[in-house]
Amino acid sequence: MLHMLLKYKHSVIAKSFYSNTNTSRSGTATMSNLDGYQRFYSGCRDKPTVTGDSSEVHELAKEPLQGLKLASHAVLDTAQQRGRLKCSKCGGSRMFFCYTCCSLVGDNMQEIPVIKLPVKIDIIKHPNETDGKSTAVHAKILAPNDVTMHTYPCVPEFEKDKVVLVFPGPGAVSVQEMIQCLRDGSKNRSGDPFEEPCLKRMKGEGHAATDSAKDAQTGNPDEAQSSESRVYPLQRVVFIDSTWNQSNKISTDERLQGLLKVELKTRKTCFWRSQKGKPDTYLATIEAIYYFLKDFHQHCLGQEYSGEYDNLLFFYSYLHSLINKAKTSAGKS
Repeated sequence: MLHMLLKYKHSVIAKSFYSNTNTSRSGTATMSNLDGYQRFYSGCRDKPTVTGDSSEVHELAKEPLQGLKLASHAVLDTAQQRGRLKCSKCGGSRMFFCYTCCSLVGDNMQEIPVIKLPVKIDIIKHPNETDGKSTAVHAKILAPNDVTMHTYPCVPEFEKDKVVLVFPGPGAVSVQEMIQCLRDGSKNRSGDPFEEPCLKRMKGEGHAATDSAKDAQTGNPDEAQSSESRVYPLQRVVFIDSTWNQSNKISTDERLQGLLKVELKTRKTCFWRSQKGKPDTYLATIEAIYYFLKDFHQHCLGQEYSGEYDNLLFFYSYLHSLINKAKTSAGKS
């Protein structure tokens, strides 16, 4: 049974800028304790990255995905009982969604949540990354209007002062420092000699961000405009979807050079398909996107996180539970 579930798993895999971002294709929600079990990370599982000593990372609880604000999984239970269906576009046999066409399958998929993200996301997938094993497609399915997928070597032209790349390396900054560093970089390119270094400015603006977050919760009619100006000039965030060994070719592509690199907090992955010889601080792509947005919401928008992006883990958490149950039944937990 475990073998069948694992085989099945491989084949499947925000209302406004500043309010609850979870809806459904037909509005149901069930807090994220995920951070309670994990510390700082940087990057994706498929492109895993680490900024801190893994010995500092807290041990995951037995059920690390419990407490998320998720739409009901009843629709997935029904789909699982029904079995596979043919994708209307490519004809492939699929469960829940087609990972090739990035589209849902089945008549009852209107209950799958739709998420509005506060920033556009581009995912660059390595051509050798198996579609059915990648979690990047989850983001495209759940946030279709804000996520774009590209298969390398197809890389769009990015405005370098408005885009960041989530990838570790020399000069990489934290999410907290990201916006100011973009502004500093833009002004420095414009020849402004009075701009202070971004890290120095960020330290002095922490209190202002907190005050702005409090003002935003008062229902001020200028809230949206104020929040949008707080993240200016950021427009897009780039993630790489590949194994760690494959990621270097993409990250060093000349079309991505000059993008500000951002490292995330070190956290442990919950992914059931670990990379051989790699630590558990190497995250799945969907985990990296989720954690980036959570940090972005708190540190860039300056708002308290209330589960706005938890539904990005809608499929991921369901599969995690399904596979763990199969392992338990097989006596391998």
